[in-house]
Amino acid sequence: MLTRRGALALTLAMAVAPAQAESVAEFYKGKTVQLVVGYGPGGGYDVYARLLARFLGKHIPGNPTVIVQNMPGAGSLRAANYLYATAPRDGTVIGTFARNMPLMGVLGGNSNVQFDPRKFTWLGSPSSSENDAYLLIARKDAAVKKIEDVFKPGGPALMLGGTAEGATGNDVSVLMRDALGMNIKLIAGYPDSGALFLAADRKEIDGRFVGLSAVASSKPDWLKPNSDMHVLLQFARRTRHKDFPDVPTAREIAPNPRALALIELAEIPYSLSRPYVAPPGLPPDRAKALQKAFLDVNADPDYMVEAAKIQVDISPVGGPEALEMIEKLASSPPDLLAYIKNLQ
Repeated sequence: MLTRRGALALTLAMAVAPAQAESVAEFYKGKTVQLVVGYGPGGGYDVYARLLARFLGKHIPGNPTVIVQNMPGAGSLRAANYLYATAPRDGTVIGTFARNMPLMGVLGGNSNVQFDPRKFTWLGSPSSSENDAYLLIARKDAAVKKIEDVFKPGGPALMLGGTAEGATGNDVSVLMRDALGMNIKLIAGYPDSGALFLAADRKEIDGRFVGLSAVASSKPDWLKPNSDMHVLLQFARRTRHKDFPDVPTAREIAPNPRALALIELAEIPYSLSRPYVAPPGLPPDRAKALQKAFLDVNADPDYMVEAAKIQVDISPVGGPEALEMIEKLASSPPDLLAYIKNLQ
């Protein structure tokens, strides 16, 4: 016969056992996974997220429903902070934010940044610099006709648009201006990518830095031969993109070894064109399941067909590889990191 203490221990063990034995599929069955997007509807990040949300659930054990929640603000910093500090850490929330958020986190010094990019649960990116590029696209009727014009002393300035301070695109514009000496005037403060596309069409600005995948999905007319826009420069490319063989890369125009090193450092985050993470501290089995599901969905034939229809690039990077890139960024020479930090 069990003693009272023994009976109590057995009862507690029986009560705890089901929770301990709950599988990933059992946890996700009947649940909803929230996919947070750090920008408003219609931009490149939103397009990718809505495509991913349609297919991701069938690759997660238990097949949860995946819904998109837009959380714009501060160039996606609001979403990054939410995912790190506030979102549930049980695997029911994942998200995507600007590709330069890891750099902001590594650089430090911004009191609004509340995350360490190395501690996120990294899922990866559906698109990388393998097929993508970050392009300087400008109006053909702007005063600057070719990239050489922005280096002419006393020549016309190229008026570029940007979103919130420190956001993707802004950092590249500032780097090109301050480190390479390009005559660029940055007009920041536009609410999102869609507003920047509209501003260029309305001739409020001459152009912008933007991902090729975002243009292809959100503004494909910009890439047509008879478009009012043309590509002046390629960023985040070791070599010229096959679709723009006559357009130089930023590395090609670097005037000295230090400028080249700065460009190479700043390009590291752009290898993750569309970063996806879950909060830190997920149960290990759910973290692995989400990482596997992320890669599996990016190899799903049905997903690939739909991606081709909306002209978004699929060249995925997995979670461990993404974290390796962030660690490499964090271990960059302190003097280069300090210089990049001063450009923010």
